[in-house]
Amino acid sequence: MGKTIFASTLAMGAALSLSWMAQAADVYPIGFGPHPVLPQPHHTMIPTVKIAKPIGWPAGGAPIAAPGFQVTALARGLPHPRWLYVLPNNDVLVAETDGPAVKPHGLRGWIENLVMNSAGAESGSPNRIVLIRGGQRSVFLSGLNSPFGMTLVGNDFYVADTDAVLKFPYQPGQTYISAAPVKLMALPAFPIDHHWTKSLIASPDGAKLYVTVGSNSNVGENGIAAEKNRADILVVDRATGHWRIFASGLRNANGMDWQPQTGALWTSVNERDELGDNLVPDYMTSVKDGAFYGWPYSYYGHNVDTRVSPQRPDLVARAIPPDYALGGHTASLGLTFAHGTLFPPRFQNGAFVGQHGSWNRSIPAGYKVIFVPFANGQPSGPPEDILTGFITKDDQAMGRPVGVTFDKTGALLVADDVGGVVWRVTPSR
Repeated sequence: MGKTIFASTLAMGAALSLSWMAQAADVYPIGFGPHPVLPQPHHTMIPTVKIAKPIGWPAGGAPIAAPGFQVTALARGLPHPRWLYVLPNNDVLVAETDGPAVKPHGLRGWIENLVMNSAGAESGSPNRIVLIRGGQRSVFLSGLNSPFGMTLVGNDFYVADTDAVLKFPYQPGQTYISAAPVKLMALPAFPIDHHWTKSLIASPDGAKLYVTVGSNSNVGENGIAAEKNRADILVVDRATGHWRIFASGLRNANGMDWQPQTGALWTSVNERDELGDNLVPDYMTSVKDGAFYGWPYSYYGHNVDTRVSPQRPDLVARAIPPDYALGGHTASLGLTFAHGTLFPPRFQNGAFVGQHGSWNRSIPAGYKVIFVPFANGQPSGPPEDILTGFITKDDQAMGRPVGVTFDKTGALLVADDVGGVVWRVTPSR
């Protein structure tokens, strides 16, 4: 009798699970949502390489804004604008940057170097931050080393170069910084520096800085020793420079923001490659102090990646699944929560994500900016396209969105590194 009840309960649970998966597939696109259906891994000796050839925007060209929105160019003709920060007076800072010149590591590194060259990257980093005010732009800070993340705390302006967090003095309204930097902390970088972008955000009280450091490989193929203090978010005390690992197992975290309702830190993460078109989905997730998120040993919780040696079942056992999948190989880099009341009410509670676009996928994915609605501090529905039209029908890229943020008027700003533009999205009049 007991066995019959148990079998019936098990069958009912399986049926409910299949029913939920079917409903999820109807509501969410493949590879998206809080519980994505993950296909079986498909290993390939030679990685799938398909990347949109960069062609830039035609004269007057622009992305396509969602109904109810319009998009204009805040600035054009920028070399490699990748990351954005808005100062209190609404000056917009743009990191014009690319990866540092490093020698490709191994056959896979050589292939990836060719891929990046074909995507318009690896053409030399401007290594500077420019300031945009009233339609005019000027150099704000130069002589940097592949700068990316930026944040202002009081009169201290911080930049995350690829190899260090630097501090500069800043006064309100200042348009140029000539002072020498103070190094707050060194960051893992050379000789490989596989993921060179280091993002930066201050704690709400300004006492600490959080820094993303991506992995030095796809799945540890360069040796675990090369991953020391990588695939992590680090936290550093501003007053002392003392730092520690805040969260680990995050292959390549980029955008970070504080969720307005819960106060939790969220990040967007690029997952691993070469397991198939829809595996492994990139994701965004809340980040818990001391948590491990799987890389390289597993993905989405306890799904073991058999390519990794030696295995670490102890770490896999405590791996935390991410909160929301953002699609396979979409290269979801930028992340910001809605700010202000300029946007319609239903877009005032949620996350905006800049998807740079795939390379390890037979059909291109990403190349857009999406919105994920939130309720009670958590994602509450499928993604919605906010900005599209970066890629042509024959898979050529006029632009590729990266960093996203809001200015002080409530407009959404988008850095387009291939198009060389900072776009400004507002409601239609």
